[in-house]
Parts: sequence; C-alpha cells; structure tokens
Amino acid sequence: MQPASTEASPADARAVSPVPAPDLRHRPGDRAFRHANLALFAAGIATFVLLYSTQGLLPLLSADLDLTPGQASWTASAATLGLALALLPASALSDRYGRTAVMTASTLAASVLALTLPFAPDLTTLVVLRAVQGAALAGLPATAMAYLAEEVHPSALASAMGLYVAGNSIGGMGGRLVSGWAGAAWGWRWGLAVSAVMALLAALAFRLLIPRARHFRPAPVDARALARTVAGHLRNPLLLRLYALGMLFMAVFGAVYNTVGYRLTSAPFNLPESMAASIFVVYLVGTATSAGAGKLAGRLGRRGALYVAIGVTAAGLLLSLAGRLAAALLGLVLITAGFFAGHATASSSVGRTATHGRAQASALYLIAYYLGNSLGGTIGADAYHATGWDGAAAVGLTAMALAAGVTLYATRQAVTARRTTAPTRTRAA
Repeated sequence: MQPASTEASPADARAVSPVPAPDLRHRPGDRAFRHANLALFAAGIATFVLLYSTQGLLPLLSADLDLTPGQASWTASAATLGLALALLPASALSDRYGRTAVMTASTLAASVLALTLPFAPDLTTLVVLRAVQGAALAGLPATAMAYLAEEVHPSALASAMGLYVAGNSIGGMGGRLVSGWAGAAWGWRWGLAVSAVMALLAALAFRLLIPRARHFRPAPVDARALARTVAGHLRNPLLLRLYALGMLFMAVFGAVYNTVGYRLTSAPFNLPESMAASIFVVYLVGTATSAGAGKLAGRLGRRGALYVAIGVTAAGLLLSLAGRLAAALLGLVLITAGFFAGHATASSSVGRTATHGRAQASALYLIAYYLGNSLGGTIGADAYHATGWDGAAAVGLTAMALAAGVTLYATRQAVTARRTTAPTRTRAA
C-alpha cells in the first residue's frame, strides 16, 4: 500500500489561501465618510479665514495706523510667509505624531492666536503675531491630503479632495468678506475679532467631527532622508519649472488682491469700504475655473492650458488699467480665472511628475506658492504706493511675462526631446 501523500494539491492550496483583508477605508454612504468630509471642509474654512483675514482690511489699517499700502500688506504677507516656512516641518511632524493630532493642534492654536490680534498695539506686534499664526496654520495644508489618501477609499478620494478644496475656497473668500464687512462697520479690530470667532467655531467643528485615523502608521522623523528627498526634487528641472509657475501666478494674485481695496476706495471710483470688501465675491470664479482646468489640460495639454491661463491673466491686468469701474471689475474676474486655472494646472502636475516623495514635492510647491504671495503682495503694494494701480498691474504683467518664458522654455525642451528620440526609434524599428 502506498502511503498517503502529504503534499497539498493546487486546488487544496487555493482553498486554504488567506482571504484578503477587507478594505475598511471610508466610502460614500458611510457615516465616517460624511464626518471626514465635513471635518476637512470645516478645517479648510478655519485655515483660510485666518490666513487672509487682514487682506480685506488693509485700507482700514492704513487709515487707522497711518501706514503705506506696503507696510499694511505685511500683515497679509507675514502669515503666508510663516506658513511657507513651516510646511515641511509640519509634514514631518504629521508622519511622527499623526494626521489628526497635527491638524487639530494647527487649527486650534491658530484660532486662539487670532483672538489676540485685535489687541495688537502697533504694526510690529501685529505682523509678528500674523507670522506665528501662519506657521501654526501650516499643519492643515501639509497634512490634510495625506489624511484623506490614507482614510478614504480610492473610489471616493476625488470627491473628498474636491470638498476639501471647496472649504479652502469658501474660507478664503469668507475670511476676506466677513472681516471686510465687520471692519467697515466697526473698525479693523472688530473685523479681526469676527474672523477669529468664525475660525474658532470651524476648528471646534473639525475636532468634533473628524473620525479617528485607522490606517496611520507612525514613522520616525529622518531629517537626512527628508533632506535627500528635497534635494532630489530641487534637482528635477520639470519640478523647478512647476514651482516657479506656482510662485509667479501667486505673485500676481497677491499684488492684485493686496491693492484692489485701495484702488476701489480711492478716486475715481470712491466706493464705500463695505462695497469694496464685497469685491472678494469674485473669488468664486476661481472655484469654477479650478474645476475646469483639468478638462482644459486634457484638451490642450498641460502647456496649452498654461498658455491660456497666462493669456487670460495678462488680459485681465491690461483691461484693469482702464479708468472705468466695469472694466476694472471685468479685469479682476479675468485675473482671478486665469490665476486659478494656472495654479490648478501647475499644482496637479507636481504629483504626476514626482516619482517618489510626492508629499515633499507638493510641500515644496506650496512653499513656492505662498512665497510668491508674500513677495508679490509686498512688492505690488509698494508699487501701488509709488505709482498707483499702474504699478501694481506692472508687477503682475512682469510675473506673467516670466511665466510665459518658463512655459515657452518647457515647450522648446519637449520639442527637442521628441526630435532627439524620433531617429532612435526609427533605427530601432
């Protein structure tokens, strides 16, 4: 008699193979999915209400504290500068201590700091507090997308990201509108106070709603590995061009929105402060053009979409030079639409271009982006103080000329690469 075989047949092996663990990430319809979306929406509102809270108050700050537009603009630029410098450290901290912990600490700390701003006795104190507040705010943009990627099912990630970006957009607009309207009624200190309360309520809503992270795995902070990854990205010519484009587009946005309030409340328009603050409703144009940028890039290619964005922004700047209110407002609409289309195209290209360390690649883009805001806003405000709106528009047009040069160089590089590889392919065939 033959002994029984101890080897399992292929059918037996399949029968005892381990069953894949179910994917427990949040899906549409889940209570946790709804809570995660609402939490990130609220956090986006809190962050961007605070980041841009002084932008609608710059003319009031100038009048009350006897400041030039350039001096007052530092209250806006300091916050974006502080955020830019803290992005990489915040992303490293989130890898070590967790996404929800860093986002919670970020939004609550910045909101509590905001409650102190109305009591600032002078410009220096206000600028320092705004820089610290910007650094505190860095935890959300550095961490939110990583949290969603880890906790939300891939099939629902695009919609979750869209709602988070919508919260950013509404917060950016709401911060300017609420502070501007309250400031026009009761003064800039009350404008900042109302923004602080609004942001604190949103931050508390985030803390109450955010589901516990189930898929985060802490990792030690490896400063050397982080430095190597960052250095590798900074040696990538395509990423450098994308970073430059983000900086240049945001320089236009900072120059325009830091000075448009001064222009609208001065001759020849002489609008009341409350009406000038309402101009930030134009920000909603950016929500639509951001959503349409992907379709535009799909039809024209990435560089084609960038050329359109540059052209629309430049056309808006030129149109805004006219002395008529309708032309100035239409110019602002075009500037906003072009900026958001360019930013959406450049930022979405970063993740596709980076082959590793995508979180750090995106953080570097945001650093360039917010540095562009700080530089453009300050230089544009100084130019406005020196020569009026023509000076601020000239800063924007210079930035768009540089952006066109960067994009044209990229186009020529791509054409050269295709010509170089074509003969090789022919010989190989």
